[in-house]
Amino acid sequence: MHRNDATKQFHSGDDRIAELIDESPAVDLPTPDTDVPMVSRSVRLPLETYERVRSAADARGIGVTTLMRQWIEAGLADLDDSATVSLADVRRALASLAHPTAA
Repeated sequence: MHRNDATKQFHSGDDRIAELIDESPAVDLPTPDTDVPMVSRSVRLPLETYERVRSAADARGIGVTTLMRQWIEAGLADLDDSATVSLADVRRALASLAHPTAA
């Protein structure tokens, strides 16, 4: 059935559209990467900003939305002083205190 015909049938209340749906083959949907319910939001970014985010995500081997979510979560954690830092970052900070660079 053509898309326009299906749309007309749907809007006219024709029951045959339900039959078409029932006859359609099952589709494998992607498995969510989390059990936590997610909310989708649209964010308008300047092209240059988006390209920088995409480049940073590519460098980390993760998706753009995953990186943005990580940054938002880190920013929120910083607001309420519940931020976590990696052990490697702590070691680097301690090492820089032990061996200050000459100015």
